[in-house]
Amino acid sequence: MAVPKFDPKEMTVAREVPSFFPGAPATKIYSTPVPLKDGYIAAMKRQPIWQPLGIETGIFCPRFYPDNIARAQVFDGEGFIMNDQGGIPVGGKDIFGVEWVFVPSAGGSMVKPGNPLLHDANDWKKVVKFPDINEWDWEGAARKNEAYIQNQDTLPMIWLVNGFFERLISFMDFEGAALAMIDEEQQDAVKELMLALADLYNGIIDNFWKYFHLNCYTIHDDWGSQMAPFFSPAVGREIIVPAMRRVTDHIHSLGGIADFHSCGHVDACIPNMIEAGWDSWGGMAMNDTQGDYEKYGDKIIIGVIPDQWDPAVTPEEKQREEARKFVDKFCKPGKPATINFYGAQVLTPVFREELYRYSRIKLGGE
Repeated sequence: MAVPKFDPKEMTVAREVPSFFPGAPATKIYSTPVPLKDGYIAAMKRQPIWQPLGIETGIFCPRFYPDNIARAQVFDGEGFIMNDQGGIPVGGKDIFGVEWVFVPSAGGSMVKPGNPLLHDANDWKKVVKFPDINEWDWEGAARKNEAYIQNQDTLPMIWLVNGFFERLISFMDFEGAALAMIDEEQQDAVKELMLALADLYNGIIDNFWKYFHLNCYTIHDDWGSQMAPFFSPAVGREIIVPAMRRVTDHIHSLGGIADFHSCGHVDACIPNMIEAGWDSWGGMAMNDTQGDYEKYGDKIIIGVIPDQWDPAVTPEEKQREEARKFVDKFCKPGKPATINFYGAQVLTPVFREELYRYSRIKLGGE
C-alpha cells in the first residue's frame, strides 16, 4: 500500500474512545486516510502509514470459548467480563476440563491448586483429553458477534490464552511443568504434547476463520518472572519453538498476523520468538524494549516503552518534542515499532496528537 500524502484535515477528531484507565481522558481518533485496521496491518507489513497509537486493534475473547470464561477474560459482542460482575459466573473448566478458580483480589482466575491433572509428561496421551472443538457453538457465536466485528474500524485480535508453557503449567502446576521441560526422561513427551497442542490451536484458528473471518491472533505464553526467564533459551528453542512455528506458519498461510504476548523479563528469549515466527511482541516494563528494538526490530516488531516523564509538570511543547523524538527513532519503514501498554503514563492527548501528526508528515509528506 502506498503511503497517502498527509492532509491537515486528518487532524479533525472523528470520534473519541473512553480510556481503559478510570479517570483518564478519552482517546481521540483522528480522520485517518485509511481505516485504523488497515493502518495497523500496514505497520505489521513494515510499511507504516502512521505511528501505531495502540488504538488500531480490538480484543476479541468470545465467551463460547471455555478458556475465556475459565480465565475471567471475556471481550465480545455480548459485553465485557474480567471478573464476576453482573452475577455472571467466571472460573470453571477450560477446554481440557482443568478447573480454574476466580480470585477477586487478582481480578482473574488461577488453576485450582493441589490436584494437577498430569504428574509425568510421559502419561499425557492417557491422561489429557483433547476437546472436540466441533462441539462448540461456532455458528451461534458468530451470529451473536457479527455486529461487534463488522461495525468497527479497528482490527479484532483473537486472544488465545494458555499457549504452550502456560498450558503445560495448567496440566502439571508450575513446579511439575518447569521440571518436565528439563528432565531428559520427560522432554520427548513434552515435545510431542507441544506439537499436539499446535495442531489443536490450528484447528481452532481454522474455525475462527471459517465462522468469523478473523485471522489475526495474540497468543499468550508467559516465559519469565520479573527477574529472568523460567527456562533457558536453549530449552525453549528445543521444546517450544517448533510447535509455535507450526502455529505461526498456519496463521501466515491465512494472510494473518501472529502477535505474541509473553510477560516477564524475557529479552534473552527474543531470538526464540523470531525463530518461532512471531510478527510482534510487546514486553513488560522490566525489559529493555528500546534496546530490544535496536537489536531485533528488523526481525520482530517490538512494543517500545517511550522515555518516561511526568505529564503533570511537562509543558505541552516538551511533550510534543518527546513525541517527535519517539517517531524519529522508532517509526521507520522496514523497522517500525508499536507503542507499549506499559508506556501509558506518557500517552497524553498532546503526545498522541503529535505522534500521529508528525509520523504522518514524516511518512507521507505534506
